[in-house]
Amino acid sequence: MAFMHSADSSISLFFSFVVIIFGLWHKTESVVNLPPNVSIPAVFAFGDSIADTGNNNELKTLVRCNFPPYGKDFQGGNPTGRFCNGKVPSDLIVEALGVKEYLPAYLDPNLKSGDLLTGVCFASGASGYDPLTPKITSVIPLSTQMEMFKEYIGKVKGMVGESRTKSILANSFYLLVGGSDDIANTYFIAHARILQYDIPSYTDLMATSAIDFVKELYNLGARRLAVLSAPPIGCVPSQRTLAGGLTRKCSEKYNNAAKLFNSKLSKEIDSLRRNSSDSRIVYIDVYNPLLDIIENYQNYGYKVVDRGCCGTGKLEVAVLCNPLDATCSNVSEYIFWDSYHPTEGVYRKLVNEVLDKYMGQFL
Repeated sequence: MAFMHSADSSISLFFSFVVIIFGLWHKTESVVNLPPNVSIPAVFAFGDSIADTGNNNELKTLVRCNFPPYGKDFQGGNPTGRFCNGKVPSDLIVEALGVKEYLPAYLDPNLKSGDLLTGVCFASGASGYDPLTPKITSVIPLSTQMEMFKEYIGKVKGMVGESRTKSILANSFYLLVGGSDDIANTYFIAHARILQYDIPSYTDLMATSAIDFVKELYNLGARRLAVLSAPPIGCVPSQRTLAGGLTRKCSEKYNNAAKLFNSKLSKEIDSLRRNSSDSRIVYIDVYNPLLDIIENYQNYGYKVVDRGCCGTGKLEVAVLCNPLDATCSNVSEYIFWDSYHPTEGVYRKLVNEVLDKYMGQFL
């Protein structure tokens, strides 16, 4: 009887162990193995539609997507205001770090106070580094995103006290992404800055704004800051349609502007990191990884590179990509979901590559 009892206990312990391990794996789905002495309690995202998880939903703007077919592959087809068929990079980062399943929008009316402690998203689709960019589209400027973050800090202090709040701010992961809408929309499409700036001076304005924002985050206690480059904006389907000629090639004019901005941003971020004590401020190149997927799309298993899955795929984005539009039968064959934004599958490839390459610099 003693032997049977011992065997039963061993079997019970084994199954308990399996359940615990499976539960931990299932909960985090983490692709990042953090050292035992490192903790990332929360993730915060700022910038534009690449990171926005629903902050534009309540705004009086055309730059919204809280309706089908957006969210087709998100939580059973739930259109939450993410400019994608599924998760966006801010969600994928919080998932990969094992913090939680997705990053809620700060302005989500259903946001729970407990969600604040593990991070929220302040980004707004169609925002940018140029203060004029969000004004044109009636979305949330970076200055207001910063005010929202300061409000957030006050709320958390009220919940857990100043000491723990400082610890959360210092150890969390911050994501900043912008530049696409400045270059594509404000400068080239709207021509809103062409009389005031040439491309070199306009990219100076953008880089200065980005650095000022990062400095303010640092002064508020942020230390792990990932600043994403602008993507090859001239190769997204809408810009091919508008600026790529009859053959809808990538617009080199747009891409060259993005590369010039990225070179300035990279130098400024490197300088800031060297001169900021205890900082881990890192410039993240997403331009070249995404361009490689676009140029060599068949090597990655994709079949369609110059059109989005929604509608004709040539111009449909935000309110133009709506329930009246047909969507492609197999989104996994497409690089782009709409005429401006990659699919969740492409975002996953990029986020995994970026975390694999850069995560060590944040630890």
